[in-house]
Amino acid sequence: MENFTKFFSLQTTPEDLGFEILDNDFLKADSQDKKSFITKRPSVSYWADAWRRLKENKVAMVALGFLIIVIIFAFIGPYFVKGDYTTQFRGDENLYPSLKYPFGTDKLGRNILTRTMYGTRVSLIVGVFASLIVLIIGSLYGAISGYFGGKIDQVMMRIIDLVYSVPDVLVVILISIGINEPLRSWVNNSHSAFAQKLSTLGPALISIFIAFGLLYWVGMARVIRGQVLMLKQQEFVMAVNALGGSKWRIIRRHLYPNCIGQIIVMTAMQIPSAIFLESFLSFLGIGVLAPMTSLGAMAADALGGIYSFAYRLIIPSIILSLMILSLNLFSDGLRDALDPRLKK
Repeated sequence: MENFTKFFSLQTTPEDLGFEILDNDFLKADSQDKKSFITKRPSVSYWADAWRRLKENKVAMVALGFLIIVIIFAFIGPYFVKGDYTTQFRGDENLYPSLKYPFGTDKLGRNILTRTMYGTRVSLIVGVFASLIVLIIGSLYGAISGYFGGKIDQVMMRIIDLVYSVPDVLVVILISIGINEPLRSWVNNSHSAFAQKLSTLGPALISIFIAFGLLYWVGMARVIRGQVLMLKQQEFVMAVNALGGSKWRIIRRHLYPNCIGQIIVMTAMQIPSAIFLESFLSFLGIGVLAPMTSLGAMAADALGGIYSFAYRLIIPSIILSLMILSLNLFSDGLRDALDPRLKK
């Protein structure tokens, strides 16, 4: 009680409380002293902060690491193996996995490791290019619909509802059958390098690209439309409007950059869908044309000897499943990292 009274007493001196006052305690602080008291958080850009959050997501980073290994396997691996996906090794037919042939050989003596590399490459290329088609069409359509609004938005949204009702796999099959004969006729009558590349792809892969351009952009368009509807009410867009900025300049310079996070995430999520569709069609026999291969085509070829040579089906199926799983996990991590509302 005595200490309590002493602490609140008006006659209490600093010495009574155990403090020692020095002559320089009341001097004006210099610049060095001010810096020592100021703690600043370093300025971090949007992309640097997103990368930091992505690195903290261990699942997404493991998925990214696996995808990097798959890309190296598909695009660099063929340079370190003998032959290509058409090379047949006589006398080495139907061999089980060994040191010489880590994935074994098929009934024609072709190295399954090499064919898996090329099949994975085809799947990745189809996934990326189909997603780019979705990116271009969906983002542009959604931005126009959301920004102009009114009757234009109503008509464009009814078109999206109509597209949603179309069975996508059936459209791919019908397009593949419809362009098969015209494509073959054009390739046979043309000697250009471009025509030969299209013949290598085959009508099924071309139909996949067409179907993605016709059908699969609607999800992207809905997301971008929602973002644009929210952004066009912001002060910076109103300021550009007041200064006389054109509508296309506002969309290109102000709305698109603020939607880039959602655009990247939606594009990444389209890649596994395209890969699965291509593998599914190839498994049905309407995908890539022989001798070109894909993971789905390899699985279909393995069905004839599934009881004796199950590894032919297991290997491409595992790679396809892990690749799609990794793409989905990485897309989820990318969505969390690029969403400002989840900022930590």
